[in-house]
Amino acid sequence: MKNLLVIDSSARRTDHVIAGYNSISKQLGALFIDEWMKKSHQDTIVYRDVGAMPPEFISQDWIAAVFTPEAQRSVAQHQLLALSDTLIAEVEAADLIIMTAPMYNYGMPAALKAWFDQVIRINKTFTFDLNRGDTPLEPMFQGKTLVLLSSAGEFGFEPGGIKAHMNHLGTHIEVLSKYLGVNSFYEIRSEYQEFGDARHEQSLADAKAAAIALAGQLRDQSSVLVPSPA
Repeated sequence: MKNLLVIDSSARRTDHVIAGYNSISKQLGALFIDEWMKKSHQDTIVYRDVGAMPPEFISQDWIAAVFTPEAQRSVAQHQLLALSDTLIAEVEAADLIIMTAPMYNYGMPAALKAWFDQVIRINKTFTFDLNRGDTPLEPMFQGKTLVLLSSAGEFGFEPGGIKAHMNHLGTHIEVLSKYLGVNSFYEIRSEYQEFGDARHEQSLADAKAAAIALAGQLRDQSSVLVPSPA
């Protein structure tokens, strides 16, 4: 049995009467999950829509609580870190993280950044040791897979693309994913949304097909790795 953690981050929903107003990234995520669950009914899914319910931004008091030894934290400090503790526990339990995100101003939505800030935390998801020299941070989790399903109004954000240098969504999430314990990172992206032309239709169709194919591939690979009951 696998544990899936789904993080949606678009401000848009998927139930608007005008199809063009609905979230493409969430639609891609739903396709991925539907395909995965066709043969993995026993797997568990934890779902968070941070676009609809954004985590609180970290604050000075939050940072002070993080750097206060746990045994010395006040009741108020423990309460301040309660959401962070819950989100980290969800990540720790996950084998597969499915993250959906639109590109907002060439980066991730603020709500998703707030989620990362709550989760990537010293002595909870990474350790810090100056004895390691110039690379003192080390992740505490490992062995996870992250699939990013994203959408962009423009195009050319792939490596070598004409706007690759402007892609601060997938590249940023891939860097941060290391501190979630991710060893395998995949991204599928739909582009051209603002153009609304045949290129967008083709890009969206390709992304949908790729999401379904990747879900089947990763699901089948994971089932092979699970030993059969004796």
